[in-house]
Amino acid sequence: MKKLLKLSALLLMTSLMITACGSAPIYNVEKNTIEDPKSSKKVYRAIKEAGQSLGWKIRKTAPGVAQGKLLLRTHIAIIKINYNRLSYSIHYVKSENLKYDDEKKTIHKNYNGWIQNLEKAIEVRL
Repeated sequence: MKKLLKLSALLLMTSLMITACGSAPIYNVEKNTIEDPKSSKKVYRAIKEAGQSLGWKIRKTAPGVAQGKLLLRTHIAIIKINYNRLSYSIHYVKSENLKYDDEKKTIHKNYNGWIQNLEKAIEVRL
């Protein structure tokens, strides 16, 4: 009986660790400064080109606001990008099949990598 109890406890701990490793706090980009200010049009172009190079579909939704959508297999991520000639921000909007937890504000760790890659690609173009 003790062996069964120990095995059950070990399995429970292992499954909790595996589940915890798959999620991370959502990574948002907050007002990244554009070192060499450009026109808003050029900033949008850099965002769009950077996104497209990584598989994101980027479209302008309002002046200074763009939406990004990434579809990978059964996973969908939607982001909002606020920008002007001096800075840009990237914020999570919604997702499907990415283990998003609204209460904890966590998501599958791959999402954060996608956002960090997008941020780097934008920086290269600016």
